[in-house]
Amino acid sequence: MTAATSRVSPRRRTGTMSRHALLIVLSLLTLFPVILIVSTTLKTRQDVKVNPFGLFSTFSFENLERAWTVGDFGSYLLDSVLLTVPSTALAVVLSTMGGYAFARLPFPGRSVAFYLVVLGLLVPFFAYMIPLYFQLRSMGLLDTLIGVVLVLTSTGLSFGTFFMRAFFSDLPEELDQAARIDGASEARIFTQVMLPLATPGIGTLTVFTFLQNWNNFLVPLLYLPGGEYRPLTTGLYLFAGGRSVDIGPLAAGALITILPVVVLFIGLQRQVTEGFLSGAVKG
Repeated sequence: MTAATSRVSPRRRTGTMSRHALLIVLSLLTLFPVILIVSTTLKTRQDVKVNPFGLFSTFSFENLERAWTVGDFGSYLLDSVLLTVPSTALAVVLSTMGGYAFARLPFPGRSVAFYLVVLGLLVPFFAYMIPLYFQLRSMGLLDTLIGVVLVLTSTGLSFGTFFMRAFFSDLPEELDQAARIDGASEARIFTQVMLPLATPGIGTLTVFTFLQNWNNFLVPLLYLPGGEYRPLTTGLYLFAGGRSVDIGPLAAGALITILPVVVLFIGLQRQVTEGFLSGAVKG
């Protein structure tokens, strides 16, 4: 046994080292664009022109100031928050309630209703974006924050419901059965028994939904044509017009755009990890 273990151990060590090396390479490839954006943002305009792809040698907030003032990224940031936070909250709440209902509540036509909801994953946004434009205009919701919030919410409901249904289905059935024997109502079972156990799944869904809504470019571009409200994605696109050479402020604008997502992921990293480890993505 010892001889066999000694023969296998070098292979395992080689395999482990190979996996670690691969992960390090992939991590560097992933982090390189972020490091380049941060470095370009903190350079002076002269350093950017001389060595655009090198690390910063001088420390300056000039590019951030220009992006914030000239590029008006402060208002873009506020509009992104006003669009992303309500749409994410609505999508997560409705997906959690829908996932629980499809997973734990028996009712006629449950399977058919669930497949109709999941059907939204198969229909691309491009197939209905033009009819939706005229629908929002007829309802008076075109070029309004409420209209775009509703659109962003609806685009995340199919995946969110599917995700939370899988999570609730993986929880032990004895929990809600014991609560019903004790006389608890369905609302109490959901809020006090199931919802605390679903925190990892909710955290994971929140991060993914926030990331999708925050980075959504096409929805605000189509349904906010007046220009009164512009999130960071469309604001960065407009700010880039005519500034293909002046990349310092563009890098600063990109950094302002990605920074909230990074902060949110770091804050909810534990919930995201627990959500995957607890089998939230099991079918």
